[in-house]
Amino acid sequence: MSDKPSLRTRRFTLKQGALLAGGLMGAQPDAALPQSVQELWRGFDPRRDALRTQRIRQWQEGGITLQLLRFFIGSFKGREAWMAALYGFHPKDVGKRPGVMHVHGGGQRASIAEVRLLALRGYAVLSLNWGGSGNGKAPFNSCDGAQPGEPNTDWGAVDPTQLNAGHYDNLQPGPGQLHEDREHPQNDNWYLLTLGCRRGLTFLEQQEEVDASRLGVHGYSMGGNLTMSTIAVDDRVKAAVPAVGGQGWRWLSHEFDGQKAPAQSQVRGSVQLYQRCLSFEAMAPLIRCPVLHRSATNDFHGWMDDVYRTQALIPAPTQQSWTPHLNHRLSPEVAVSMPLWFDQHLKGGPALPATPQSTLRLRGDQAQVEFEVRAAPSDWPVSRCEIFYSVDADPRARFWRSGEVQREGVVFKASLPLHNLERDLHVFANVYHQLPQALDMSAIPGHGQPVREVCLSSQLHHASKAELAAAGPELRLKPSLLIEDFAHGQRDWYEINAGHVSLRQLWTRKVTDPLWKAPAAARLRLTLRLQKPNEISVVLQQNEWRNYRGQRRTFVCSRLLKGGAEVESLDLAASDFSDEQGALQDWKDLDQLGVCSQFQAKRVASAQGKAWQGTGFELLRVEWVPA
Repeated sequence: MSDKPSLRTRRFTLKQGALLAGGLMGAQPDAALPQSVQELWRGFDPRRDALRTQRIRQWQEGGITLQLLRFFIGSFKGREAWMAALYGFHPKDVGKRPGVMHVHGGGQRASIAEVRLLALRGYAVLSLNWGGSGNGKAPFNSCDGAQPGEPNTDWGAVDPTQLNAGHYDNLQPGPGQLHEDREHPQNDNWYLLTLGCRRGLTFLEQQEEVDASRLGVHGYSMGGNLTMSTIAVDDRVKAAVPAVGGQGWRWLSHEFDGQKAPAQSQVRGSVQLYQRCLSFEAMAPLIRCPVLHRSATNDFHGWMDDVYRTQALIPAPTQQSWTPHLNHRLSPEVAVSMPLWFDQHLKGGPALPATPQSTLRLRGDQAQVEFEVRAAPSDWPVSRCEIFYSVDADPRARFWRSGEVQREGVVFKASLPLHNLERDLHVFANVYHQLPQALDMSAIPGHGQPVREVCLSSQLHHASKAELAAAGPELRLKPSLLIEDFAHGQRDWYEINAGHVSLRQLWTRKVTDPLWKAPAAARLRLTLRLQKPNEISVVLQQNEWRNYRGQRRTFVCSRLLKGGAEVESLDLAASDFSDEQGALQDWKDLDQLGVCSQFQAKRVASAQGKAWQGTGFELLRVEWVPA
């Protein structure tokens, strides 16, 4: 099975093409309404109205020139709308330079850090403050660095910010909507926000420092959504990097292991109209600029499988970079791909290595499932390759097992042992290339160390259980009571707040994998070592993102360890864990296990505010102990 989309993906794409051509589920289109993305935007010219830019304040910070400003978006229902933003560039750069627009995520704001990161690399950068509000409602999300009383975004008679969250994915008429008398795709917040982004591009192209032929866009989470919608309808963009958002089929209920999960977007109004005019799978075929998607394998907002399906519909070049095990966070090796992508496509810099070639064999030479990865030719040496596979259908909650990788030059192979053929298989690889020189990402919080590698991910491969059964690979794995002995370090875990001993959290999803499911009457044993006495919190999450399976609950058990040189063990029963509703009844439906210096979930708190003593905890072994 090669890099081509899987059979399931191809069927899904063909079905999507039929929907785009003929409507959804046989519904008859309303001729009075736009029936496509193109029709929705027909007649709108982002250059038509003068920007009437208001320069509020200019200052120097971190080696760059920063401006707090507002520009005119347009008039809606007789009232003007204005967008606040931060604009920055390096004052010593001469001549025209590329311009990049940054689009923040939900609950965030225009960011000095994002401006500074790229301005120091020779870009002029505009960071929009689309989520701000100065329209008479409570002040909300002023630009980073703004002073009290300085003007903010003011949407006037409409409000597509999160203060008006009910109008996302909402086509219905109502007060404050563009069309108060009828259903229309322009009533959706996403339409107005995309319009504001397009006006942001107009601002960028008009700046004397900017080469208007070299514009880029990147955004995170809701900003990833807006990156995709903007580049689909505005051909001024020459390179884009959406992150943890912007994938299609958000309106569609997905089925995981025979259970239906609610659609990610709860559309109010015509789902058919939303799908034709506002869905990302309808937009993807219109995109003409190169797209790099950065994300986390378990992202709640940008579902991995649908990202790949959406990328497959884009006619322009695409690549992807995935951080394993995390949700809505990026590793430095993934984060660094964004400036490198812009360097390549906007500045003529070195090209990133191409997507590694990959092949899935359901019955290889050793009668097992095998995965082979060939790194692309590049001047950037290959340092390593990680191969991941999972038997979980839900991309948000799946545990990614690590293959034991064998290397022969730029070719990497791994057998993927299984213990049964009752579930579909998902496989991909990360290839890490050494950078010619370390790249400073310290402008972005959490990226203090120079980054020396870039991660580029293979295609995602899928094999159904029927295909596996037909191939008949030998089954060589058995379920294990041993969850972890750290013989491979923390490769099956992810860490939050690393380096902050009092806030450190170490998590794994191994407990959701059938290989490490708990026997009914077992106890959970953790072996640890601490320097000094401290309270440790063990956290179990049940039905994480799986509301189709049951209520999501987070259970905590805190215990005081005496510390010192000796190794200590905790033996815990299910009833030792509790949340505000009561004790954990059994080990069923666990999705995550965490060991934390401090943890708080609603009214169940650990550590009770006590100061951490000494160095961080060392987790040595995790296992199930039969009764």
